[in-house]
Amino acid sequence: MVTLNETELLLVRGVQFRDLEDLDKLTDQQGVTSGRSLAGGLPQNLFWYGLLRALGCFPNPLQHLFHCFVAEQKPQGTIGGFVQVAPFNTSRSTWKIEQLSVQAQAIQPELVTDPKGMGSQLLRYCFQNVWEARTWVLDVDVNDKNILALYRQNGFQPLAQITHWSLSAELLTSLAQNDPDLPNLLPVSNADAALLCQLDCVSMPPLMRQVFDRHVADFKRRFLSSLLNRWQNWYTHQEEVSGYVFEPQRKAAIAYFKLTLSTDGQQAHQAELTVHPAYTWLYPKLLVKMAQLVQELPPQALMLESADYQHEREEYLEQLGAQRQQHRLLMSRSVWHKLKETKPERLQLSEVLQGLQPLPRTPIPSRISLLNLPLKSQKDRPDNQDKQANLGHEDLPENGHHI
Repeated sequence: MVTLNETELLLVRGVQFRDLEDLDKLTDQQGVTSGRSLAGGLPQNLFWYGLLRALGCFPNPLQHLFHCFVAEQKPQGTIGGFVQVAPFNTSRSTWKIEQLSVQAQAIQPELVTDPKGMGSQLLRYCFQNVWEARTWVLDVDVNDKNILALYRQNGFQPLAQITHWSLSAELLTSLAQNDPDLPNLLPVSNADAALLCQLDCVSMPPLMRQVFDRHVADFKRRFLSSLLNRWQNWYTHQEEVSGYVFEPQRKAAIAYFKLTLSTDGQQAHQAELTVHPAYTWLYPKLLVKMAQLVQELPPQALMLESADYQHEREEYLEQLGAQRQQHRLLMSRSVWHKLKETKPERLQLSEVLQGLQPLPRTPIPSRISLLNLPLKSQKDRPDNQDKQANLGHEDLPENGHHI
């Protein structure tokens, strides 16, 4: 419980069903908001809320699907902000702040950078209560000065700058007229997880590789996750298409793409593209292939991301005529959890010295072997002693004196 001023108190706790209406209002207002929109992901009735809470009670792939904390203002009992977090990898060593929203009355610059502010208390609560997280990541709009100041105040450092590009429908139509010439383009399955993991590690800088901490299991689709993804795509009228380019000589994946297509034409198509740094000449061919895949759907723009360390991709998109839509900043920070120190038990000096005393040694019986017996000399042999006795008697006369 943290003091905001002389009269108001702040309590950070887990989300409850009665808080869902307030969370919906927070996502619609013009407050401090970063990350993805949560309005479409809120459970709308008690059944879905109870199902999500039940999934969070035992280990499963959907355990942290709805992991939120709210800031309740006392004594009014109103919700002033919330934060949603989720694991970034399967090992749960890295977590991501999906969204942070604070009410419009608390977005003054002095409250945003204040360590006792509502946003800082929500972040600090996550750092202290999510013990699995060693690293936290998030992405924020570079033009949002208030939220950038909040994250910098709480220890987040810039990791990479992400640029969102838009390829118009006319540009995609002209690209689709070319031949992609990709003979080794293969569909993606769980058997290719090791190849995709290796490609992902090579295509990013060492610092990002350490922060993301991805393994082979991160590129495999589990049954429950795949089932939920299919239901979500059906509900939102979307379709996913993915593939990768295989290099037979090196026996490695050198490029990967994933398309999220809008089948009803109500939203733009989304694309994820990963290319090996030594095979940047694949950018034109992969874009031609993706342009051909969207031709059978209603005309819409294609959204693509690029990082500041991918210079070849940005140069090609500029030459192609793509438009920059948004600049976001990827940030991260480390968290070290201090373990509680326990006082050592008091030991008596006699107990300590008792462990230093030598233990009494008892003889260990061994086997008796004839080979280990000492050899007797010729003088000690019984036959030599008899011979010497007989010689002595022969030399002596009958009277016992020598002649």
